[in-house]
Amino acid sequence: MPLRGDMGAESKVTTCPFRPWPARDPRLTRLELMAAPADLRDWIDLLEREGELARVSAEVDPDLEITEIVDRTVKSGGPALLFERPKGSSHPLLINQFGTERRMCLAFGVDSLDDVAGKLEDVLELQPPQGLVDKVRGLKKLKSIADSLPKTVSRGACQEVVLTGDDVDLGLLPIQRCWPGDPAPFITLPAVITKDPRTGVRNVGMYRMQKIDARSTYMHWQIHKDGRADYLATDGKIPVAVALGLDPVTAYSASAPLPKHIDEFMLAGFLKGAPVELVRAKTVDLDVPANAEIVLEGTIEKGEVGLEGPFGDHTGYYTPPEPFPVFRISAITMRRDAIYPSIVVGKPVQEDAWLGKATERIFLPAIKLTVPEIVDYDLPVAGAFHNCVIVSIKKAFPGHAHKVMHAIWGLGMLSLSKSVVVVDAHVNVHDYNEVFFYVGANVDPKRDIVITEGPLDHLDHAPTLQFFGGKIGIDATAKGPLEGTREWPEEIEMSAAIRDLVDARWAEYGFSAPADGPMGKNGASRRSLRHLLRR
Repeated sequence: MPLRGDMGAESKVTTCPFRPWPARDPRLTRLELMAAPADLRDWIDLLEREGELARVSAEVDPDLEITEIVDRTVKSGGPALLFERPKGSSHPLLINQFGTERRMCLAFGVDSLDDVAGKLEDVLELQPPQGLVDKVRGLKKLKSIADSLPKTVSRGACQEVVLTGDDVDLGLLPIQRCWPGDPAPFITLPAVITKDPRTGVRNVGMYRMQKIDARSTYMHWQIHKDGRADYLATDGKIPVAVALGLDPVTAYSASAPLPKHIDEFMLAGFLKGAPVELVRAKTVDLDVPANAEIVLEGTIEKGEVGLEGPFGDHTGYYTPPEPFPVFRISAITMRRDAIYPSIVVGKPVQEDAWLGKATERIFLPAIKLTVPEIVDYDLPVAGAFHNCVIVSIKKAFPGHAHKVMHAIWGLGMLSLSKSVVVVDAHVNVHDYNEVFFYVGANVDPKRDIVITEGPLDHLDHAPTLQFFGGKIGIDATAKGPLEGTREWPEEIEMSAAIRDLVDARWAEYGFSAPADGPMGKNGASRRSLRHLLRR
């Protein structure tokens, strides 16, 4: 299948054996800071200029075929793909736009995802001003928040084409059926907009939508999601709008685990440095992103449900059929020549890995605000994010690791975590070999394993009861005498003087490897999860 772009005159997506520890992309260190893309087309142009996009000119079937291509491309660290001729549709399909660390950094206009977290941390650290300089700095921070609020405009490109009544037809869009066990095509990258009927507070979430017919879908509102709460709060119908094809930051924000009172569009504006422009929907009482490629408008009536699924999910398994609400579409509005966005989930690593990693990095400052002893944390992609949390702490007292475990099990969506591993502050939580070293070295199972129960992810098939089951905490920190242990031994570590000497003489030795070498202290490889995903 020929691909056009910066991959060469003609190359092919081929099967590539999964290489679990690829080298760091050197381009990450050269990334120039730039403004976040204004809309999806601006984003596509940027990806193409940066050599991060390939155009597929051949006709390709959204029914399974695109999934197989994308699965191979993601796992080999390949580019974003723009399928220009998806079978059965005149609308191009964009996929794998978030599939590497570099593309996520390009999306946010930063050199590192930690830079995004730093921006949020700067605001969270607002303190009463002590002097004139502090007052000026505080005003600048407050202004950045005020400038992030969504902006209502009179017209938007998303309404260049308006389809209502019998003209509404989801068959116009190249909606994917991703896996053989899926019973129908699923919309997989939506920004679903609702508002609380009691308070008017807006919610934007990312929920899969199984196509039922030309004018209806199911809405996968899981039990722990805010969209479901809005639905349950109504006595009749709730207006719903679904935005497809957004700039990457706004699309990401729909997946962010925000408290219900914080507007996802405000978060997007803050992260972009420019407000999200909204326009009034044509048939429902909601505002929608003005520059979206496609908007679905309609209603969901309380009590109207149907059997949705199964669905090949990010857990790596098919989630079984369950009853979910039915979304009735009253209008489809579009830009001319609209581009349809999609994503494939399945056995890791998939494209959603980097959406999850962005959330992990961005929300670290907020987590540390609540649990200040936390130094860093990692949500392994192989653990489907909810199955495991690795956290490093500044340990200050006996049982401190246990305190942190329980804090995490009471913290927002992290409360769904099935296992928590706690290590000391100096341990690199992103280096799984290093973490496993300390789990093996520092854990007495009788003393350091905590077994408890609590809420679990809606999609977790392992517990005996849905939504609720066992949890495990592992205290892999060094122990003191008050924790019922013998005298703790000293860790082996080379002296700083010798490390500096070897660093200075590395080239003299004639070695071609970098001076910091492939190995970290204690022989633990520095092959972190970021290296696992970084292609």
